[in-house]
Amino acid sequence: MTPLRLAFMGSPDFAVPALRALHGAGHEVAAVYTQPPRPSGRGHKETPCAVHRAALELGLPVRHPARLRRDEAEQAAFAALDLDVAVVAAYGLILPAAMLRAPRRGCLNIHASLLPRWRGAGPIQAAILAGDAETGVTIMQMEEGLDTGPMLLADRVSIGPRDGTPAIHDALAEMGARLILSALEENPPAQPQPEEGVTYAPKLSKEDGRLHWGESASALDRRIRALNPWPGTFFTHSGETVRVLDAMPEPLPAPAAPGTVLDDAPRIACGEGALRLLRLQRAGRGAMEAGAFLRGYALPTGTVLG
Repeated sequence: MTPLRLAFMGSPDFAVPALRALHGAGHEVAAVYTQPPRPSGRGHKETPCAVHRAALELGLPVRHPARLRRDEAEQAAFAALDLDVAVVAAYGLILPAAMLRAPRRGCLNIHASLLPRWRGAGPIQAAILAGDAETGVTIMQMEEGLDTGPMLLADRVSIGPRDGTPAIHDALAEMGARLILSALEENPPAQPQPEEGVTYAPKLSKEDGRLHWGESASALDRRIRALNPWPGTFFTHSGETVRVLDAMPEPLPAPAAPGTVLDDAPRIACGEGALRLLRLQRAGRGAMEAGAFLRGYALPTGTVLG
């Protein structure tokens, strides 16, 4: 196909395969837009995001405006790029109408769900939390609504019973890179999203990771798989926060109140079933298998966790 002049707009690891694919396919990447560098680590050093680092490695110009919607100069600079298309993947800023209209083929979004299911900020986590059997990537023509634009291409992947966010994230990132190349080459007709089946994936917070033992063991297992590595799942015991990195739902061997430590596996009674904790981490310590963890942390049988 004839190379296109484009801008790429993305920030996290999810967007990096698409940027590399577009550059590798010979498209002219006129500018890469990312979130500004953020303080990171113990020294709070300003650190560029994953897409920023990849763009520098590829020798591409990077822009990282703090805002777009009220910055007319930034909008004018974007229009002056004279783009065929802009590709957006987990960028993190809302594009104003003027920018959506500026490229000749508009702005295409790589969205990590099978729209209209899981519009919004956390579609991968939401799909796992809900127990969906599959998810995927949709290439969408962007408009002013939140992930409401018409769809160009989509593909899907199964969510296995032990799959967590890292595995699904990586599969969808590679899928998105492949699909955006196809969309640019084939220029398929856009299809409106169905009006039924719309769901929203809210932005996650650290408190979403708290384990509530009154839920079923299966639901808690999905939460652990969905929310690790971020924001992570945890419970508190004796004033200390303990992260749960891996677990397995099992049948409840005997009636017990939710949150009760049943044995030294350890298994925890839930609202339905029991949850066997497999990998744990204390604040400021390394992650450990449950057996090794309990050699240095008391969690006696019969304890009721809050």
